[in-house]
Formats: sequence, structure tokens, C-alpha cells
Amino acid sequence: MSVQADQPRITQLTSSYSPAQPPQLSLTFGDYLSLLWRIDRSAGNPTREAYYRQCADALAQGLGFDRRSLYRLVRTTEAGKICPSLQNAPYRGTSRLIDAQDRRAAIRQLVDLRDHILAMGAYREQWTLGWPGSRITNIEVRERLFAVFFTAFESQFRHFSRLLFIIDIVLQELLLGDRAEHEISLIRLINEFGYPDPVSAQARALFG
Repeated sequence: MSVQADQPRITQLTSSYSPAQPPQLSLTFGDYLSLLWRIDRSAGNPTREAYYRQCADALAQGLGFDRRSLYRLVRTTEAGKICPSLQNAPYRGTSRLIDAQDRRAAIRQLVDLRDHILAMGAYREQWTLGWPGSRITNIEVRERLFAVFFTAFESQFRHFSRLLFIIDIVLQELLLGDRAEHEISLIRLINEFGYPDPVSAQARALFG
């Protein structure tokens, strides 16, 4: 699959999942991992955390792993510590304990790598006062910064971020024990599993 064909999925995995930026594609386990990352980023903001937890909870139910130990681990872990806690998932099950330490190390490294990719993909959200260097008076330096952030970085990130697909396949196998590709539409999540409806005033108020 080409980089251009992958771009909509990458855009969704690195998106805010906010009512203003709802998922445009069917959601997968990769979206669940991205929502967990968003819960951690919402630590200290109770309403935003509640919004993302509702999204993640609905998706876990929709994908059918809400009775698994991973689901219970996420539900009982405080925001800000969920993604780091995923490495403990091998010890929460009752099988394959013989290689649990190795699986723990692999999960930790993959989650860390995923964290770095999402942080780079979401970095523009921090530009509350304009893009980096926008107030530099030296025109040459300012344009050079513009070229780096909006041209060089963007083109390279499109390639680098494709690692998300591999990471998510491996993490699904390590955390759930299978690599079957399951997906569910946003409309079904809303209608059947309580995913926040992006057009509702309640969802917008919860997101803040």
C-alpha cells in the first residue's frame, strides 16, 4: 500500500478524536490505543478524560474485548499511567506466564515508540500562539523554520508514521493474543455502544 493510500488512516490515528475531528474511517484496535494515549494526555482535565474514556470503553465493547484483562487494566488505571501500565498486561492473564517478562519488555518498547510517533503527529495542537518561529523578525530565518516544520518534517513524517501499522499489529497480538483485523463503524459505536455522538451538545461540553 502506498504512503498516500495510508495517509487517511495515519491522520485518524494521530487525530484528536474530538467532536470537531471525529473518526472518518471505521475504528480498529489501533484507534483504541490512540484513545488510551489521549486519556493519558488528559490527566488533570476530568471532563476531557471522561470523554476519552467513554470513547475507549465503547470501542472496546464494539470490538468485543471488554471481558478481557486488558479492558479491566485500563478501567482501573488512572489517567497519565495507562499506556505505561500496558506492559503489565502479560502478568494479568493466566496463560503463557513463562515468557511474560519478554512480552513485558516488548510491549514497553513498542508503546514508547508509539508515544513518540503520536506526540510528533499531534505537536501542532500545542501551537496556541502560532507556529514555531512565527514571531521571528528575521525573514530568512523565519522562512527557513517554516520550510522545516511544514515541508521537511511533514514529508518525512508521512513515511515514519507508517510504523504505527506494524506496532499496532504486534501490540494487538501481545495484548489480546490475536492479530485478526476487526473494525467497526462510528455510527454503530454511537448507536449500540454509547460512543459520544460528535454532533451532540453533551459530547461537545464533555470535550470542553
